[in-house]
Amino acid sequence: MAASAEKARKTQVAELGGDPRPSIYAYLGIVRNLPGLEAAAAGLGIFSIEPEIDGIVRRVPMIVRYGDDVYPTLVLDMLRVATGQNAIAVKSDPAGINSILIQTPGGGITIPTDAAGRAWVNYAPHDRGRYVSAKDVLAGTVPAGRLRGHFVLVGTSAIGLQDLRTTPVDDAMPGVEIHAQLLETILSDAYLHRPSYAITVELVVLIAMSALMTVMISRVGAAWSLFAGGALVAALLAGSWYLYVERGVLLGVAYIAVGGFILYSILTYINYVREQAERRQVRTAFSQYMSPALVARLAEHPEDLMLGGEMREMSMLFCDIRGFTGISELYKSDPQGLTRLINRFLTPMTDLIMARRGTIDKYMGDCIMAFWNAPLDDDAHARNACVSALAMIEGIKTLNQDLRDEAERDGRRFIPINIGIGINTGECCVGNMGSSQRFDYSVLGDDVNLASRLEGQSKTYGVQIVIGENTLKQAGDVAAIELDLIKVKGKNEAVRIFGLLGEEAGANFEDLNGYHGAMINAYRRQRWFQARQLIGECRRLNGGLGALYDLYEARIDEYQEDPPDRDWDGVYVATSK
Repeated sequence: MAASAEKARKTQVAELGGDPRPSIYAYLGIVRNLPGLEAAAAGLGIFSIEPEIDGIVRRVPMIVRYGDDVYPTLVLDMLRVATGQNAIAVKSDPAGINSILIQTPGGGITIPTDAAGRAWVNYAPHDRGRYVSAKDVLAGTVPAGRLRGHFVLVGTSAIGLQDLRTTPVDDAMPGVEIHAQLLETILSDAYLHRPSYAITVELVVLIAMSALMTVMISRVGAAWSLFAGGALVAALLAGSWYLYVERGVLLGVAYIAVGGFILYSILTYINYVREQAERRQVRTAFSQYMSPALVARLAEHPEDLMLGGEMREMSMLFCDIRGFTGISELYKSDPQGLTRLINRFLTPMTDLIMARRGTIDKYMGDCIMAFWNAPLDDDAHARNACVSALAMIEGIKTLNQDLRDEAERDGRRFIPINIGIGINTGECCVGNMGSSQRFDYSVLGDDVNLASRLEGQSKTYGVQIVIGENTLKQAGDVAAIELDLIKVKGKNEAVRIFGLLGEEAGANFEDLNGYHGAMINAYRRQRWFQARQLIGECRRLNGGLGALYDLYEARIDEYQEDPPDRDWDGVYVATSK
């Protein structure tokens, strides 16, 4: 039936505290009852039900508005008629409606509502025992006592009549039962209410949980944060359930849980993006200095990289080209050619170092500085440094053969590349060194300087690789002979240095090392004749060490002419780097 402009009101509405009209539901029209029913009725109530935004009916309007007229809904007018009253009272304040009253001589009924005049329904599960079939009533088969003294609501429950609604306890509850359950809520005084400060409490809890999760995700990770957030939500659910069951108070924990989960997802994603960026930064920063395998491991575990510097035992290697000045003069008119040559030298040497867990510290012209046991742990750092040095010597042979072939093909003069290497092991400080504008991952310490000095001594003693005593002790069974006991420039204490000849000590090396050790012992005891004889045996066993034994024969000649003191300890003071 079309909406009617004719007033159909039989209930008077008293307004307490203000005009309730701006707060309540307004309809564009109302559909009237059949004239006969309306004329016989003691009251008229609106029975339209408005679901929440998610389609679930949780609250039912107690009053509605059509134009300027305010109408009670079905349950409210039923209670008015049952109590014999002519009017209802709507109590309002600036925030909206807070309750509806039906005054009676005994005190009346006060129904708490929300600001829009809606009452929360305290639902019970659907019970078929509440229903009486209209057919049985018309047939007279229902006992008189079944309906006497009860409120009776007449409605439909058939699916085809489209009066089934979704409630918190049932997916398809007849609309008439919703009114019945609201009536039961009022009569049993089992009101549900949501305090005006509930939204404030929920926002504060959500903000507090968000702050907690933000801090936890950055400090303890996503897993523990999810556990803590889940525990907090469980506690909130338990608290809200207690308030609902014992006090009838409604708090919206679902919004807190959803909001917390959304925030957790966002923070987790942000952390994931940040970690990926950090891993890319780590890969970029270290890919030029370390092997791809070590870079990948460091990117997966960036916590292994301690920024700012840390003390640890390390092995350092310095490598320099011998006679680089002569090579530079050869390319005096072709500086780009010299650059290409240096790159051809640095590239394979770098690959050999990084393949053996080494880290490139820096390039200084034709010099390479590398170290082991940082940023990742390497228990075999001394041996890896020695094996890298031996591999570099072999790599230079291959490079020189290629350069020789190219020089012969182009008709150019060929100057071979010869290198000297110094290795030392000791306690150093490693980390990001530099300024706030620019810094490098580098190593500092007295043992680093000693490694550089040992590289310089390789040309003095005529060997390609000079290693320190600590390196030899930790490198394992490598073939190394003692070179001297010297005071390098810049140090007051004497250090024992060794020449690295091979990765393993074979039978031939054992013979050489025996004669060589005896020669060093005779030399330090100033037994010059015996030392000369032993040098001869050493030359016979290894002709490649001729420059070393030439050095010792020259010293013996000098000491025979000008003998050292009787308490001479055999220490040689180096005057060059």
